[in-house]
Amino acid sequence: MSRTQTICILGGTGFIGRRIANHLANTAVHIRVLTRHRERNRHLLPIPNLELVEVNVHDTEALNEALTGADVVINLIAILNEDKKPGRRFEDIHVKLVEKILAACTATGVKRLLHMSSLGAAEDAPSRYQQTKAKGEQLALAANSTEMAVTVFKPSVVFGPNDSFLNTFANLLKVSPVMPLPTPNARFQPVFVDDVATAFIKVIDDADTFGKAYELGGPHVYTLETLVRYVAQLLGRRRLIIGLSDGLSKLQGKIMQHAPGKPYTYDNYLSAQVDNVCTENGLLILDIHPTALEAIAPDYIGGHSPRGRYDEWRRDAGRHG
Repeated sequence: MSRTQTICILGGTGFIGRRIANHLANTAVHIRVLTRHRERNRHLLPIPNLELVEVNVHDTEALNEALTGADVVINLIAILNEDKKPGRRFEDIHVKLVEKILAACTATGVKRLLHMSSLGAAEDAPSRYQQTKAKGEQLALAANSTEMAVTVFKPSVVFGPNDSFLNTFANLLKVSPVMPLPTPNARFQPVFVDDVATAFIKVIDDADTFGKAYELGGPHVYTLETLVRYVAQLLGRRRLIIGLSDGLSKLQGKIMQHAPGKPYTYDNYLSAQVDNVCTENGLLILDIHPTALEAIAPDYIGGHSPRGRYDEWRRDAGRHG
């Protein structure tokens, strides 16, 4: 970055936002993280150049005030599942909030916007999650201009310590000897959270990235069943993993979406019908070497060293990939 800047992160207390903030720690930039619950996120305060601001981003006046003075805005706010509460529907978060953010950026003179979309987002995608993410992405890219430069990122599932992907399966495998697995053949290209954070920071002053969208993925593609079996191996647990048929996967989504916490929904099932795989990996375009899942996951799933079960995992991947 060429000069001291104020970077405002919406969704900065989440998994990816925290990594971006940590990458910017002790740099010349001023980090402004917006949160609805400041006290719950005081763990970010030790970052010396970080300001934690409590604000309701859905309040137009409050959002304008929070963005005032910001040079760069990073929008990471998204939900994987929706409910009927006001402000918690896909349309509210992925479309209407993006409209409010764009209006606030224009009103306060923000010159740079980095927006998080999702791999698989498309108007004709099967799930409402993907459809609404596509609408938000299109709104953001349409706002690119000489007054405000916009770049969009579309990652596959993001992994790393404290992720909600591999850790979710790890927690289930620890307590259940049998795992019925919906959409076992769904394909993913997991991307390391630090690579995603690096991409966001790297493009801030790069004019070649203005008005563009970048798909982000790791170096390998896996089926969901392969990934779950890998997690079981890292945990050292022998588990019966049963890949469900399409019909049973659909039924599980319709039933489980009514369970507390919505562990799996019909919309999740629909999302899995589209391969979560890059057509062109933006990390390579940005000269970022994608980090392999096998180099990171063993350290935070079960506390194994990367070498511990690597050969066994590769053999199993050959059988189930």
